Amino acid sequence: MTDVMGVLAALLACAAMAPAVAHVLELPGKLRLTRSEYVAVQQIYYPGFTIAGLSEVPGILVTAAALALTEVGGVDFMLRAVAVVALVGMQAVYWLRVHPVNGFWLEGESLDRLSSGFFTFAGRRRMGRAGHVEWTDLRDRWESGHAARAGLALVSVTALVVALV
Repeated sequence: MTDVMGVLAALLACAAMAPAVAHVLELPGKLRLTRSEYVAVQQIYYPGFTIAGLSEVPGILVTAAALALTEVGGVDFMLRAVAVVALVGMQAVYWLRVHPVNGFWLEGESLDRLSSGFFTFAGRRRMGRAGHVEWTDLRDRWESGHAARAGLALVSVTALVVALV
């Protein structure tokens, strides 16, 4: 059962890594865009990348379950513990660094009620307290947040795969 949970955890971690890595691969091209071009490009991510993010919480839960089934103290236990921490770290980076900026990219967009509620949750209010912020600062915050998420995802996937072999 531990191997099955380990494989499922690795697959879910890969699913969480894919969109984060995609954002990093787009970065060199996106840094050449003007403000209006960048804002237009940001709007293409929704709902596709949002749907891809649905693997993240199950990934944490399954990885934690695989950890719970693993003998304490061994290398596999440590690797799975690292994976859980990295996956939780991905969530922390998203909610603290990336999510607050999403509301700015989607301002004026016509979203369904669920999406609208999700993207305005703690977003504009928290960023609004900082006063006027340059769009390039928001871009850099959003992009660096996704780069950090990609790095954490890579750590989790690597740890989970090594634990399997």
